[in-house]
Amino acid sequence: MRKSLLVSTVCGVAAGMLLFGQVHAADLKIGIMIPTTGSEATSGKDMENAIKLAAKEINEGGGVLGMNIVTMTGDDACDPQQGTAAANKLVSADVAAVVGGYCSGATLPTLKIYGDANVPFVICAANSTKLIDANMGNAFQINSTGFDQVNTAVELFEKKGIQKIALIHQGDGYSEDLAKLTREKWTAMGKEVVAYEVVNKGEQDQSALVTRIKSKAPDAVFWTAYYADGALVIKQLRQAGYRDLIAVGDGSNSPKLLEIAGKAAEGVYCFSNPTVEYLPAAKEFHAKYKQTFNQEPDAYAALAYDGMNLMADAITRAGSTDKDAIKKALAETSGFTGIAGPISFTDKNTLARSNFVTLIAKDGKWTLAE
Repeated sequence: MRKSLLVSTVCGVAAGMLLFGQVHAADLKIGIMIPTTGSEATSGKDMENAIKLAAKEINEGGGVLGMNIVTMTGDDACDPQQGTAAANKLVSADVAAVVGGYCSGATLPTLKIYGDANVPFVICAANSTKLIDANMGNAFQINSTGFDQVNTAVELFEKKGIQKIALIHQGDGYSEDLAKLTREKWTAMGKEVVAYEVVNKGEQDQSALVTRIKSKAPDAVFWTAYYADGALVIKQLRQAGYRDLIAVGDGSNSPKLLEIAGKAAEGVYCFSNPTVEYLPAAKEFHAKYKQTFNQEPDAYAALAYDGMNLMADAITRAGSTDKDAIKKALAETSGFTGIAGPISFTDKNTLARSNFVTLIAKDGKWTLAE
């Protein structure tokens, strides 16, 4: 009788707690890996904002399988060693999955860590082709790869009648891969790469580089690394009198490049993932982002936002937080509707389409090239 009474009392208390909302469903812990310090911190923070905005909206809509998403950020600082530390931090925290990945060089060493822990990982920005071979089956790239970017670059160079190009990279997993792929494709077409340069990150004085580039008289210069240093190279090339075509890769598609380079950036081309300004489906997101963070979304906000929504969708389709089930659901994604466009994957877990567009700097802003 006393046992029966105790059970009834416990059940009654539990029911009352549920009724008044004092018992909460378990949280769904999602890791965010991006640079929040270092030269690429602006882009990283932008991605973090977009991911958190998506999580907030998902939670307001009832969460995922009855769970609220809580996020934990690992700062990779766009550095391989710090990327490793960030990945270990997130794995140790037992996150169900990870969304992020801006710099390929910092993302590359984390693939084994997440792979060994069987953690599903949606890579939002990093797109070096080196990530493909290092993938242990758990990582999914929603930005087009370097192969697609090279095709976009070559198409512009041919359209502009370019014969000789100079390539400049910084020796990291992203920029070196893009430079190498461009050189291979360009020379295979019978065209000429007159300079293939590597510069140190953070180096301010590029006068020696500029002198070497000018002496080779290229029809075009292609900077394949990130915006902070790219802006300085562009400025010093123009100050030294180089007037031919300059192009940059998607690591430099931030408006920050235009701010730093100033008037020297006018007419510079950029090969970019589609950013918020050119995405009709992103208008509502754009407004919410600006209202929430009191700033404009940067180049990878749309893809980061899609990354979190895709992960939530995959977990919902998986019906559980079992990591194998989530991976299977991600692999089976077909035509997921993101604001940056539809998402489906190849058998190598890369985006099954090219999302690259060509931009040009006009009046201090990136705009679609004709």
